[in-house]
Amino acid sequence: MNRFDKWEKPEIPEGKPTKYNWMVQHADNIKLGDKTDIGAFTYINAKNGVTLEDNVQVGSHCSIYSVSTIDGREGPVFLKKNCKIGSHSVIMPGVTVGENSIIGAFSFVNKDIPDNVVALGVPAKVKRDI
Repeated sequence: MNRFDKWEKPEIPEGKPTKYNWMVQHADNIKLGDKTDIGAFTYINAKNGVTLEDNVQVGSHCSIYSVSTIDGREGPVFLKKNCKIGSHSVIMPGVTVGENSIIGAFSFVNKDIPDNVVALGVPAKVKRDI
């Protein structure tokens, strides 16, 4: 049995942990595709919109920001179909991670990542094609 056979969209309470222990601020501005998987202790600020398309996986302890209080940067975040974000990674405002791409653990993503690549590091850089 596939672990997503009985997948249902989770309830996302404003500013409180979901039953899976991840949290969203501005919950009205998040869009979850089918069979998304978000790890425990991940924080999402969706003030300017965050979209996770179908089959996106986000590891535990990640941070996804559509607004930065440090440098004032703002913009929607798009995680395209089948992309995977490694644990403890940070996705900054205005970033798109492409279809099927993989972001390595502990990465800082401050610019767009194209489709079908592996990217990692601080800041994240494309290391190879998939």
